[in-house]
Amino acid sequence: MQNQKIKAMLKNCRDDEFADIISQFRPLITYIISPILSDIRDKEECISDIYLTVWKKIDQYDPNKSNFTTWLTVIAKNTALNYTRKTNKIRSNEGELDENLVSKEGNPEAELIKKEDSELLKKAINSLSKSDKVLFYRKYYYSQPISQIASETGITERAVEGRLYRIKKKLRKQLGGVWYE
Repeated sequence: MQNQKIKAMLKNCRDDEFADIISQFRPLITYIISPILSDIRDKEECISDIYLTVWKKIDQYDPNKSNFTTWLTVIAKNTALNYTRKTNKIRSNEGELDENLVSKEGNPEAELIKKEDSELLKKAINSLSKSDKVLFYRKYYYSQPISQIASETGITERAVEGRLYRIKKKLRKQLGGVWYE
């Protein structure tokens, strides 16, 4: 389906039609969230949250800026990561507050530095070869295990580890110590 058609269909459909349309992307969504969430119940709840987010934000999708599957992938990944943070926080804290916690909000200087570092990292990643970019994103953006990357790319796990090591070394050199694991 073309991106414009997908947006129009999702924007103008009824609730039951929306579920049918978006369910076509369930395998992709499951593929993206599986390395992040291991419990099947968490996955199902997260997928429901992803569908709800797509339903609410379909007006924000711009087919001229990105492919629908790319937009959906970003929503799926971010929803899964947020879900993981939320459930880990609930499980670990059980309502207790640490008096020594520092606010993560409000420091404009830190936010500006973080944004600049992010831009530098994007430029450095874009300077990589296509195959290196794919490996980097699969490992560090999609959180895929080395074994999965190796089996799906047709290279050995050792070769994947070696290439990732060289990619990180190259990025560190380009960034001058800005980016760390």
